[in-house]
Amino acid sequence: MIKKEEFGELSSVELGTGDIVEWTTWNSGDDCWDSNYGVLLEITNQLRSNRIVSISKVIPINEPHTELEFFTISLRLVNKSKNIS
Repeated sequence: MIKKEEFGELSSVELGTGDIVEWTTWNSGDDCWDSNYGVLLEITNQLRSNRIVSISKVIPINEPHTELEFFTISLRLVNKSKNIS
């Protein structure tokens, strides 16, 4: 049997821990999309509604620093982290 990619897993290939990512939220007052930015903490595959999907945990940069979860496919890479060892 051929293994299928999990939902959003293909887009998670370019993302890694520490990357700066962007997502949008609808601003009903201005009738436009607002950009939000954060630091990617973790990418996991989780069971949601009887389907395995790729979920990312992000700490926002421009909001209260509360950990948020997103479908990985909804995030866009802004800046790749540089791993310093």
